[in-house]
Amino acid sequence: MWLAALAILIGLAILVWSADVFIDGATALAKKFSVPSFLIGVLILGIGTSAPEMVVSVLAAIEGSPELALGNAYGSNIINIALVLGATVLISPIIIRRGIVKRDLPLLLLITVIAAWQLRDGTLSQADGIVLLILLVAVLGLQIIMSIREGYHEHEDDIVVANADSAHSNNLEHLNNSESLEKLEPSVTRGLVSLIIGMLMLVASSRAIVWGAVELATLWGLSELIIGLTIVAVGTSLPELVSSLSAARKGEHDMALGNIIGSNIFNTLAVVGLATVIAPIAADPVILSRDVMAMGLLTILLVTLCAFAFKTKRQFGRTSGATLVLFFMGYTAWLIQSVSM
Repeated sequence: MWLAALAILIGLAILVWSADVFIDGATALAKKFSVPSFLIGVLILGIGTSAPEMVVSVLAAIEGSPELALGNAYGSNIINIALVLGATVLISPIIIRRGIVKRDLPLLLLITVIAAWQLRDGTLSQADGIVLLILLVAVLGLQIIMSIREGYHEHEDDIVVANADSAHSNNLEHLNNSESLEKLEPSVTRGLVSLIIGMLMLVASSRAIVWGAVELATLWGLSELIIGLTIVAVGTSLPELVSSLSAARKGEHDMALGNIIGSNIFNTLAVVGLATVIAPIAADPVILSRDVMAMGLLTILLVTLCAFAFKTKRQFGRTSGATLVLFFMGYTAWLIQSVSM
């Protein structure tokens, strides 16, 4: 038992470190090739921080534990909104922009509804997984097209922040222009190395977590679903927490919220989709009545809070953050109660 617990603890530590290295590498390459900042937040950070969930779930499906993959993905979605976003805005409130309310949040809600509909019969077939992966390609394409079309106009809703950021950016560019040119090629090399090392360590640490989680589930008599919803989901959501906190503190409001939205979309479509294509999932009925319902209610709550924030002060403040954290505490209590029954 201690060996399994140690594998999870060490695996989680390496997982967080490797995810950070992976994101740094991906972001450096994205900036080198002039990828719009919106895509860095939603796609690079969103997908990058969901890489642990994807690797864990794929390995779980390969090793015959597909229900762990489902619990990991949906548990991470709940934690991302309730705990990660809630804790982030408690520390640093973020600005809500028009594009998030009009496009990204409704898209996330639609994807959540589709996920719930697929589970209506308690199973996810390979055909369901293929549908999710096709939707993933369509969503990524839409995000890229809309980001390129909107360009930098996304930030015009927040004039004060934009002006401050612009002035600061111009000063830095003027002072460090020669240094940036000299370090251009080494930064690309470091980006590639970070990307490769980060991904390799993600695979290694994720395999350790899956093994440890399955071992503990067997020893403690707990279902793989519960282990996926708790230990693995919290552990693989740590990269989102670190990234969102860092982005919010630096004034990158789009990146902080976009990271959560992008991560949840990727979890629902790519993580569950890939795991289901590898091995069809026969879900415990409780996942639909408890976890999918909690995920749906939480997504509706997020859309409502963001819409209200946009119409008033355009700021997702500490009251909203406290509401999300309270939801997480209530869900956790519900989960513990259901296990003890």
